[in-house]
Amino acid sequence: MLRDDDLALLTRPLYAFLTVAPRGDRWPAPRPVWFEVGAGGDLEMFSLPDAPKLDRLREQPRASVVVAAPVGEPEHWVSVEGAVTLHEQGGFELAARLADRYYDMREAKNRALVEEWRTAGVVRIVLRPERVNRFSL
Repeated sequence: MLRDDDLALLTRPLYAFLTVAPRGDRWPAPRPVWFEVGAGGDLEMFSLPDAPKLDRLREQPRASVVVAAPVGEPEHWVSVEGAVTLHEQGGFELAARLADRYYDMREAKNRALVEEWRTAGVVRIVLRPERVNRFSL
């Protein structure tokens, strides 16, 4: 479902904007998240266990993610929609891998934050693509 040009964008250390179903009369509110593309083409993210988005994903296990190239590059974005599963296993390992990708782990404050995630435990969010939209110049 993901094409080579999608993967070229999605394997870069960019932010994804995750949108889940809102509650009540609220509007959808995308949140920036770190992510990686799993071996099967799923998008994997993580969250602290008390995050409101996890409650909403338990109620409606569907989400969308948008990733775009930064300003200054030719326009290129990928939007992925699909079913979501939540996993207690593998969350910290994913978070630690992503911290190495997105943070300078030589900095003590970043290492301390990753250790907080280990202590708190993190949930792995897996989005299985069902629909992909894209644009590139």
